[in-house]
Amino acid sequence: MGGEGVVTDEERVQALVASLAEPVIVLDSERRLVAASPAAVAALGEAVQGRRVGEDVGGTLVLFVGDLPELSAYQELRAGFTAAVSHELRTPLARLLVLLETATLPGADVGELVEQARQEIEATRDLIDDVLFLGELETGREVVSLGRTRALPVLEEIAAAYADRAAHAEVALEVSGGAEIELPLRPRMLRVVVENLVANAIRYAGPGSTCRISITNEGVAPRLTVSDDGAGAASQDLDRLFERFYRADASRTSRGTGLGLAIVKHVITSAGGSVEAHGGPGRGLEIVCRFPA
Repeated sequence: MGGEGVVTDEERVQALVASLAEPVIVLDSERRLVAASPAAVAALGEAVQGRRVGEDVGGTLVLFVGDLPELSAYQELRAGFTAAVSHELRTPLARLLVLLETATLPGADVGELVEQARQEIEATRDLIDDVLFLGELETGREVVSLGRTRALPVLEEIAAAYADRAAHAEVALEVSGGAEIELPLRPRMLRVVVENLVANAIRYAGPGSTCRISITNEGVAPRLTVSDDGAGAASQDLDRLFERFYRADASRTSRGTGLGLAIVKHVITSAGGSVEAHGGPGRGLEIVCRFPA
C-alpha cells in the first residue's frame, strides 16, 4: 500500500506543476527534483526526476515538500484509523444482531432484550458522534481556542449534571478551585474536556472512590486536574491512554467509545497546552491538563 501511495502523490504533483505556465520546480527536503513545469524544464535545460538541484535556478520559483514517503506513512495511519473505526462499529452491531435473533426465540424476555438493544444503539451513536467530532477538530472546523472561559462555573455545572450517573456507580464527585481562573478554551470545548474526563473516572474508578475536579494556578499558568482514588491503571498503560481506541485490559469490556481521552488530548494541545496521566494499580488515576500562562 505504501508504494502505491507514493506513486499517486508524485503523479498528482507532476500533473499540477505541468499545467503551470510559470517556471516552477518542486524539490524534496534533500533538494531532489520532484516535478518541473515546462517553462522550468526549458530554463534548466535538464529536468531529470530525482536528481539534485543546486541553488542557482535563475528566475525559477522553487517549492519544497517533505519526503513523499512521509505521505505514504500518513495514508497508512488514516487507513489504520478507518479500520479501527470499522472494527469498533462491528462490535455493537454484532451484539445487536444477536439480541434481535434471541428475541425471536420462544420464551424470550423481549422487554429486557429490547432494552439491551437500545443500549447497543446508543453505544453506536456515541461512537459515531465521537468520530465525527474528532474529524471536525482535526480538519479545523471547530475553533478550540477562541476567547477565555471562567472554569469553575463550568466544572460545577458538569458535576451537577453527572451526579446521578456518579451515584449509580458509587463514585463521589468533588469540585474545587479559584473562582476567577480562566482557561483559553471556548465554553463548549471546556465542557467536552471535563465531561470526557469525569465520565472516564465514573466508568473506571470503581465503587467507593472519589473523583476530584479542580482548577488551580501553577504560578501564572492554569492547571485543570481530574483525579480519582480508584482502581488506577498499569504503568505501561499510562502513556497510551490518549491513543484512539486504546483500552487497558481491565476496561476492554466497557461501553466507552475509546475516543474520549484522544479528544481531550487533541483539544488541550490545540489550545497550546499539554496533558499527562499519573497513577498506578490501586493508586487511582490523575489527568493533568496544563495551559500556557
